[in-house]
Amino acid sequence: MTTERDRLPLAEDLRVFLAVVNKQSFAAAATELGQSPAYISKRIQILEEALNTRLLHRSTRGVRLTDDGERAQRWALQILDTFDQFIGDVSDSRSEVRGNVHICSSFGFGRCHVAPAVAELAERYPHLNLRLDLFDRVVDLVAEGIDLEILVGDDIPEQHIGKKLAQHQRILCASPQYLAAHGEPDSPDALTQHQCLVLKERDNPFGVWSLTGVGEEQRIRVKGVLSSNSGEVVLQWALKHHGIILRSEWDVRPYIDRGELVQVLPQFSQPASVWAVYPTRLADSAKLRVCVEFLHQRFSQLLQ
Repeated sequence: MTTERDRLPLAEDLRVFLAVVNKQSFAAAATELGQSPAYISKRIQILEEALNTRLLHRSTRGVRLTDDGERAQRWALQILDTFDQFIGDVSDSRSEVRGNVHICSSFGFGRCHVAPAVAELAERYPHLNLRLDLFDRVVDLVAEGIDLEILVGDDIPEQHIGKKLAQHQRILCASPQYLAAHGEPDSPDALTQHQCLVLKERDNPFGVWSLTGVGEEQRIRVKGVLSSNSGEVVLQWALKHHGIILRSEWDVRPYIDRGELVQVLPQFSQPASVWAVYPTRLADSAKLRVCVEFLHQRFSQLLQ
């Protein structure tokens, strides 16, 4: 008797599928995996039957992904990465970690948080050569030869693998003096009547704040006479009573605790988790795996 569990895709089928996608050829995938083309074709057929969909368009010029195939590729990468981490953790098999790791992040978070973490990582693994570059733009990891990006926000490129390092949020703040002079907004829409200190970061829409609260997301187009591409600059402006900011909680919490800033509309926030993003499965790179594991432990304690 065949059960639903019997029809679930096997890890081997997913590996074969990814090999075909990477090589864009059944024959080339067979050579890479040391199997016959007939075996590759059979495993793909079994996978398509298990998922009840066509994953690949086949032609004389090669193969290409269907829409369902693109979704399957993303899931296969994540599933196999998790599965390989499980095997590695259970077997506790670790080889000596050495080599070059190129890491990148944004300017503000990178300078304040990633840089000290990378320094600690170098002390933990002295045979790693670590390079940290900071950007205020979207980075093409593969084209620029970067192994790992530490990203703030939940917009993860679909072609890469992401591991959440810390759950976090951005919150609205202003100085008590600004609020005394201009009043405190009582709704997200009221922000349009205030001086908002806008930060231009990466490819995020300029002057649009997405806020989540009471079960729904609101997108507010804010305005103000001051804007910058530096989070540190807009924070200093807020401390000097120039307007309202939307900043990561770990950046503003010390100022809130000292009374220099006041949280505005506390029922609203913007999800801004910290992610490790990488183009290669962790199981394929011991040096990358230990970097991600270390940073996960390090950043999960940011606000503790």
